[in-house]
Amino acid sequence: MNRQSPCIIVVKGGWLTTVQDLGRYGYQQYGVAVAGVMDRFAATVANRLVGNPDQAAVLELTLKGPELQFEQNTIIAVTGADLSPTINGNSVSLWESILIPHGSRLSFGKQHTGSRAYLAIAGGIDVPLVLGSRSTHCVSETGGLGGRLLQQGDILYGGKPVKFADSLIGKRLPEQLLPCYGRSVTLRIIPGPQQDFFLKNSLATLTEATYTVTPQSDRMGYRLTGPKVAHKGSLRFISDCTTMGALQVPPDGQPILLMADRQTTGGYPKIAVVISVDLPLAAQLAPGYTISFTPCTVAQAQTALRQHRAQLDAALPQHQ
Repeated sequence: MNRQSPCIIVVKGGWLTTVQDLGRYGYQQYGVAVAGVMDRFAATVANRLVGNPDQAAVLELTLKGPELQFEQNTIIAVTGADLSPTINGNSVSLWESILIPHGSRLSFGKQHTGSRAYLAIAGGIDVPLVLGSRSTHCVSETGGLGGRLLQQGDILYGGKPVKFADSLIGKRLPEQLLPCYGRSVTLRIIPGPQQDFFLKNSLATLTEATYTVTPQSDRMGYRLTGPKVAHKGSLRFISDCTTMGALQVPPDGQPILLMADRQTTGGYPKIAVVISVDLPLAAQLAPGYTISFTPCTVAQAQTALRQHRAQLDAALPQHQ
């Protein structure tokens, strides 16, 4: 690890600031959660704007961001939610690569749109790899900075930036690719693996209603409230693996939308799964926000994902 000089001093930790990358895959069979960023699109864009590979570690900021002092000239990008970032009191552009001078302080203020912002620095956040990932999973105290949230007094170090990082300063995500975050979103879903556990009209109930994200929601999953999704018969079946975006339905009929820190296996039947390209919108939700679901075929989901990836790759090529 690069220990020559500190890169970032944490003055204030914010509400829920963690080191994350794209996740810890390949270990669910051993009970190890995937974790990783909630909003894969925003994190990927942040990394590409500063010349990092997609899997480089970033900071995920939730609702109220941290206050960070930079001890070196550093190229950064802030994407995702608009949490009113400023450098030494001056507003910072989102979705753009910028140079923050040494000795400067990056702060965050009022939340305007979205719930989770991402801060990438050229070279990535340099914390130890744990089972192939730098992601923080707080419940198991795995990864990141001691497996916990950032707190006052922490010091973060950056990796080595790419040689052409300076040429990226001022680079922006094209306007047409900027996501639109709102307090109400529509998420496309495909049928889940346990359709036989639900009444025939249950999927229609799900797609014709509006559900509200409850305060009992976190990175593990969103508990939703709305019309009950009715089961039929016994709910007993062998627990199987979970995936981000799966909609589990416990006996009370209120769906749970599984997110990044989901459990590795689950025993509640899954009526549907949110398609991959819509998960970044789900990641930006907060308690009190509402969700509508609309049906989608697997073929449509695959086409949407391919098109979205092609647009991003054309605008911001991936760095290796």
